[in-house]
Amino acid sequence: MKLLVAALDSELQAFPSEIPGFARLVTGPGKLNAAVRLTRALDAGNYDEIVVVGTAGAVDHEIAGDVFEVSAAVQHDVQDLDGIVGRHLSLPARLETGREGLVIATGDSFVDDADVAARIRSLGGVLVDMETFAFIWVAQEFGVPIRVLRAVSDRAQDGATTLWDDVVAACSAQLWERFQTEYPA
Repeated sequence: MKLLVAALDSELQAFPSEIPGFARLVTGPGKLNAAVRLTRALDAGNYDEIVVVGTAGAVDHEIAGDVFEVSAAVQHDVQDLDGIVGRHLSLPARLETGREGLVIATGDSFVDDADVAARIRSLGGVLVDMETFAFIWVAQEFGVPIRVLRAVSDRAQDGATTLWDDVVAACSAQLWERFQTEYPA
């Protein structure tokens, strides 16, 4: 059995309520929700793969609206005792999924600011979200392979929150189309 994970119900609106071979988990937004809810699910069940779907902002101007595989995650909203941004006191600076793809920067705030987007690019991130780092960390702690697919919902610049409300349905449809290609029934 595989576990289909999203932060928000709206990110799964184009998906059928039941998919053969998959259990479903909606965690709620943010790193803490992601970590706690995925930990509970993995502790209670036996899954051979975690498939995360959802939206992300693009902080790289070359990234067009599409669905992208995530290869690694960093955190953009932490710093170590020396003040180095992106370095946590006790967690790795970067987590790998073992797949080819793009680097995503995770933080507990919705990014819609050009200066924050520039800082994220300086950390190597080209996408930004609020959960992926936590999802990968928990999956690795449990030894379960993880795959993360993110649809670009906005440019993570001024006004991104306005765009979010208008595009989440389209992103969900893109994710469902990609999901069916990767996991045919």
